[in-house]
Amino acid sequence: MLADRLLSWRGRNPLVLAIPRGAVPMGRILADRLGGELDVVLVRKLPSASDPELAVGAVDEHGNRELAPYFHRTRTSMEWVEEQTQRQLALMRRRREAYGPPAQVAGRSVLVVDDGLATGSTMAAALRALRRQDPARLVACVPVASREALDVIAPLCDEVVCLAVPADFVAVGQHYRHFPQVEEGEAIALLQRAPG
Repeated sequence: MLADRLLSWRGRNPLVLAIPRGAVPMGRILADRLGGELDVVLVRKLPSASDPELAVGAVDEHGNRELAPYFHRTRTSMEWVEEQTQRQLALMRRRREAYGPPAQVAGRSVLVVDDGLATGSTMAAALRALRRQDPARLVACVPVASREALDVIAPLCDEVVCLAVPADFVAVGQHYRHFPQVEEGEAIALLQRAPG
């Protein structure tokens, strides 16, 4: 359904950047349907000290970190944030080695895809990291998002494409019939597969 909403990009060679690992299968579908190139944008959420599902911020592979506006209400210390930042940077370094060098963004139309947005902090970090690389156009693409997340990311890109904004949004997975974890090997295979 997301590919159908993006058909205006077909034949324009968009760069589809998936946020790993969950969005890589979606990114493969989009790149194939639109005739684009698939790669990843490496960003990781920073979990709160009390709830690993709650993002208190995010960090990109270059170490640029942003904290959520509600960070001060999460009772998460900066020491915890620094520890999590270093852990996520190490993971992203390993992934970059496995996934290969990043695609060139400058002057390209870039479609950034994630499987959904709860807080929007990971997508926001991705958009900020990519904006620094001077894309011609930057589009955030998600099947489902909370209204709050869309409010966070809208100012950071040229366009947002979102299929559903449920009023009762709690978690991304609840809006899928089937929401399996994407394993590392699957993500690598999808990235290396020839288009089509």
